[in-house]
Amino acid sequence: MNASSSYNEMAGRLMVALDYPDADRAKALVQQLEGIPCYMKVGMQLFYAAGPVFVKELKAKGYSVFLDVKMHDIPNTVKGGSHSVTRLGVDMFNVHAGGGALMMQAAKAGAEAAVAETPGLAMPTIIAVTQLTSTDQDVMNNEIGIPGLVEDTVVRYASLAQQAGLHGVVASSLEVEAIRTACGKDFKTVIPGIRPAGADIGDQARVLTPGEAVRRGSHYLVVGRPITATANPRQAAEQIIEEMIQA
Repeated sequence: MNASSSYNEMAGRLMVALDYPDADRAKALVQQLEGIPCYMKVGMQLFYAAGPVFVKELKAKGYSVFLDVKMHDIPNTVKGGSHSVTRLGVDMFNVHAGGGALMMQAAKAGAEAAVAETPGLAMPTIIAVTQLTSTDQDVMNNEIGIPGLVEDTVVRYASLAQQAGLHGVVASSLEVEAIRTACGKDFKTVIPGIRPAGADIGDQARVLTPGEAVRRGSHYLVVGRPITATANPRQAAEQIIEEMIQA
């Protein structure tokens, strides 16, 4: 693999979190990153503010888009939501594994129906959220009410998502190896809570550096504030990609 292909591969595994309150600020960041073939992650704050139009603009620019709205509702409602976002052309979206197998199956069915109805539309990657990276052992046990170890819960949810026909999960890098053991190396892992060495971990509880995450077998790394909150976002993104290449 040459340097260019290594760069493109790792850049394509970097998901930049556009966690902004409006489209103008997100567009300014996208412009600064122009030419870097990364994924763009559109979360709830931006999607609720800018809506489907902004997603379509990203797609028109050639970006892959991860719509991070974490659907969690009764199966029929999630099926409808899945149908809508698939028709929007997103490349990836997520649901909460805690909604159960029937809900996750409904998400897949909604996407499949949209693809069947729309010539040329590709099936998106559908992933399930296991435990948020802001959730630590104490919160999971004593506030959410799930007993046992975080890793055990994550692996159980990952296995359930795989059985429901989904393509992967959102988890911490700390659980990637256990997920690979349980679900195989091709089951996708999307990893938030990535912090370069020396960076502020903010509200994250379970974090690793980009290099550590790649070495553990993570497929996609979600990075927000270490890129978006810096004086030079492009340089920060390039440094993260380089660390991924060197892993």
